[in-house]
Amino acid sequence: MSVPSLQPFPFPSSQQPVPGLVRWGIIGCGDVTEVKSGPGFRLAEGSRLVAVMRRNGALAADYARRHGVPRWYDNAAALIADPEVDAVYIATPPDSHEQYALQVAAAGKPAYVEKPMARSTAECDRMIAAFSERGLPLYVAYYRRALPRFLQVKRWLEEEAIGRITSTDYHFDSPSHRGAAGWRTDVRTAGAGLFLDLGSHALDLIDFLVGPLQNYAGLARNVATAQDAEDSVILHFTAGGAVGVASWNFASGVARDVCRITGTEGIIEYSVFDQSPIRLTRGQEKTLLEISHPAHVQQPLIQSVVNELLGRTSCPSTAHSARRTSAVMDAALASYYGDRSTDFWNKPESWPGRRA
Repeated sequence: MSVPSLQPFPFPSSQQPVPGLVRWGIIGCGDVTEVKSGPGFRLAEGSRLVAVMRRNGALAADYARRHGVPRWYDNAAALIADPEVDAVYIATPPDSHEQYALQVAAAGKPAYVEKPMARSTAECDRMIAAFSERGLPLYVAYYRRALPRFLQVKRWLEEEAIGRITSTDYHFDSPSHRGAAGWRTDVRTAGAGLFLDLGSHALDLIDFLVGPLQNYAGLARNVATAQDAEDSVILHFTAGGAVGVASWNFASGVARDVCRITGTEGIIEYSVFDQSPIRLTRGQEKTLLEISHPAHVQQPLIQSVVNELLGRTSCPSTAHSARRTSAVMDAALASYYGDRSTDFWNKPESWPGRRA
C-alpha cells in the first residue's frame, strides 16, 4: 500500500509531529532488532527510534539502554498510544502480527510489519482492510527489495541483459534445519514451518524481480523431521509470462540456495541468503559481481518507508505485495494443512498431509 501522491503522511495533529521526522516505536525488540532492523530506525535520514516494547520489562529496559532509546514499555497498548510515537514497527512472531496491526490502525498510525506479513492470507486481508478504511499506509519487511545486490539483478532484467525471460527456478536445501527451530516450526505461532519464514523471502524476490506469481500450485510434506510442520515443499507457477518452479527441502543432506532466471540471450543466477557473487552469463561472456549487504540489512527498506511517509519517494514493499506472497504460500501448503482461511493451526488432527 503506498501514498500515490507522495505527499507527507498526515499524522494526527494530536501527535504534534516534528517536521521532516518520523518517530518510531518497536513492538517486540528481540533478536531481529539487534542488528538487522533496530539500528536502521536510528540511522535512516528523517527517522528516530523513541520507544521500544517487550513483555519482559527488564529486557525492554536493557534494549533501550544499549541502543540509546528514550523510553521502554512492557505493554504494547501503551507504546501504541504514546503521543510521541508516529509509526510502529511490529517485530513479533507472526501469530501476533494481526492483533498488533489492528491496534496500530485503530490508533491512526502507520505500521511496518515483520515478514511473513501474517500466518495466512485471511489474516493479511483483515490487516489490509483495517489500514485501508483509515487511509493509513502499511508496509512489510521484505527488505531484500531494497538491497543493492538484488537491485543490480533488477537492472539487468530491465535492461533485457538476458533477452526475454523464459523460465525461473529456485531451489533451497538445508542440512541444518532437521530439528525443531523454536517458534519458527511451531505452526500455531508461525503459521507453518520454515517455508513460511525462509521461503517467503525467495518468493517475494521473484515477485519483485520477475513479476507477480500466477497459476501457482504446490505440494508440501513432512518426510524426515520430528515436528508437526512441513519440511519439504515444491511449487510451480508462472511469472513475467514464463514458467517457473521452486523447491525447499529442510531435511536435506546438502546445502543449496540458488535462483536462476533464464532468458533467450542468457541467464542470471543469485543466492537469496548467502552473499555469493551474482552471475550474468551471455554465451561465453560471464559477469560476476560481489555486492555486500549493508551493516544493518533492513536500513535501505526502512529509509524507503520513511521517505514515503515524508512525501519523498515510494516504498517497494507494501501490504499488497506481501499479501501476494502469502497467497502463493497458502496454495503451496494447502495439501498439507487444508483450508488455511480457518484457524487450521488449532486442528492438527485434520491436516490432510500430516503423518499419523
